[in-house]
Amino acid sequence: MNKRRWAPFKFLLIPVILYAIWVIAPIFYTIFLSFTQWDGLTAPTFIGIGNFVDLFNDPIFYTALFNNIKWLLVYVLVPLPLGLAFAMFFNRSLPGVKIFKTAIYLPLTLSFVVLSQIWTWIYQPKYGAINVTLEAIGLGNLTVAWLSNSDIVTYSLIVVGCWPQTAYTMVLFLAGLQNVPTEVMEAAKVDGANRWQRFWKVILPLLKPATIIAVAVTIIQSLRMFAIVNVMTRGGPFRSSEVLANYMYVEGFKNYSMGYASALAVILFLIILLFVSVYLYQIFKTEVEY
Repeated sequence: MNKRRWAPFKFLLIPVILYAIWVIAPIFYTIFLSFTQWDGLTAPTFIGIGNFVDLFNDPIFYTALFNNIKWLLVYVLVPLPLGLAFAMFFNRSLPGVKIFKTAIYLPLTLSFVVLSQIWTWIYQPKYGAINVTLEAIGLGNLTVAWLSNSDIVTYSLIVVGCWPQTAYTMVLFLAGLQNVPTEVMEAAKVDGANRWQRFWKVILPLLKPATIIAVAVTIIQSLRMFAIVNVMTRGGPFRSSEVLANYMYVEGFKNYSMGYASALAVILFLIILLFVSVYLYQIFKTEVEY
């Protein structure tokens, strides 16, 4: 009995050790570095909260933070409803539905680097697909330098991120719809509920676990966005499209200010931790209810 009791822990020992080495230890080391001045080569010099004082007096930090908030708001307001709408549409037996479902899912199979390269061409001011199309239909006055205009560049990048994120939320909601009992839907029809009432009163409450996961993952993805910004604009023009993850990368690996980059990483970690905590609370709460 004693051997059986300890058997699961023996199987978990190696993964836990690896996780501690590659995840837990770097987190604590990053927190330590955030209180130091370090160029990545010489020994770190402890400076207390100096990095955080500089951080909260840094206008680029606030630009990056507000841009992350823009990413978060648009990610919640666009990919989530679109993903749910696509899931509701594709959760029916229609001719050719698998082809359309594959077409919506396709961006999710590509890396952010590939997607960024595709959209860089689409946004190209002179030969890009958007501006060429606008010129062709007589709307040349609407053509814009999509990645060079500081007023719209962040939203142009968010559109690129919304494309695969919509596909991801669609998959999550499709999985959730498979758990909606047909008997419940039939009972609602018999009771005279119309389509909107069935969706609002039956389907949406039963989709609560999938919705919690979709919202949490979408928020985390928006906050840790890096590849699209780094590949398409590198935070430009004039740092107007900067986000926290890219600013952290620039400070750490280009300006060799590892302490300052670590302070940025700690702030980003705390923001994500806040949302993850809410997500875990909702998950445990849902499990208790069910």
